[in-house]
Amino acid sequence: MEPKKGKKEKLAIIPKKRKAIVTRSPWDFWMNIDRPFEHLRQDFNEFFWPPETNLLTLPDYRTPVMDVIDHGDKYEMHIEMPGIKKDEINIEVTPNAVEICAAHKETKEQKGKNWLRQERSDMDFYRYLEVPEQVKTGRVEAELKDGVLNLSLPKAEPKAKYESTKVKIK
Repeated sequence: MEPKKGKKEKLAIIPKKRKAIVTRSPWDFWMNIDRPFEHLRQDFNEFFWPPETNLLTLPDYRTPVMDVIDHGDKYEMHIEMPGIKKDEINIEVTPNAVEICAAHKETKEQKGKNWLRQERSDMDFYRYLEVPEQVKTGRVEAELKDGVLNLSLPKAEPKAKYESTKVKIK
């Protein structure tokens, strides 16, 4: 601040105008570099999963756990399907593939003195598997026991079982 010159009897202080100094940190560039990538990620997510899609409204769709064993003359499959009844399971077999789907719908009603509560659950299972060798579709056997579906798929042209031989290293 500088004193005002001119009149000697009064001394006035006039504030000096300062220039606006913008200090930039060398880190400002790095703080903003990820902004375009964040926009790209957000646009990508909105393209494949629109914001109006609510995960709570999607059906309960499950891929059951499956074990497949090759016995040489047949394939054996064990598919875990807990809570599914045998009349809710649909199995379709072609010479080259097996398709298993099940739809389970459950409704529980509880009536009380002044209230009513109703609960529903829907559960869908789906599994499709191509087999490397053709199977005899007319001789497929299926059994559901303790929540595990067991399938026996006889091969159209069975191959001999190969036994492994241990090789000694010299």
